Amino acid sequence: MIETERLVIRKFTPEDLDWLIQMRIDPSVNKYLGGPRMQNPEAITKRMQFYFDCYEKFGFGQCAMLWKETGEPIGASGLQPLEETGEIEVGYSLMEKYWRMGLGFECARAWLEYGFETAGLERIVAVADPSNTGSWRIMEKCGMKYETTEEHYGMQCKFYAVSRNEF
Repeated sequence: MIETERLVIRKFTPEDLDWLIQMRIDPSVNKYLGGPRMQNPEAITKRMQFYFDCYEKFGFGQCAMLWKETGEPIGASGLQPLEETGEIEVGYSLMEKYWRMGLGFECARAWLEYGFETAGLERIVAVADPSNTGSWRIMEKCGMKYETTEEHYGMQCKFYAVSRNEF
């Protein structure tokens, strides 16, 4: 579990599936996550198993983000292998009402610290839809550097990375 000033981040449980589906089928959220093709109940259920598998294999994965004050689930964030390359990526998604509050930066920064200081990673990457300015600005604010635009998750993405030494 990771705690920040405003967030509690913990591993998903099977009981989290329903709210995760509700969050990710929202068009304002899923437009940056591959749309309904990738964010539908069947795909999210399958993805949840991937998260559980990551916990077993790596000791980390995408996790539930809870608003510390109330315990309400507000999003997901974590580290996981980027499917096409196997490099470890940091990712985050929030319910729209929690956008523009600095929470994406808060969780991404916490995961980068965890990845380098606890998990001993040498490099962490991130990808974002080029139109998702908020997401790639978070990456830049975290010290990640733009490397290229390439296909990930079936769509063109801006690709960022940071090494332990650069962080």
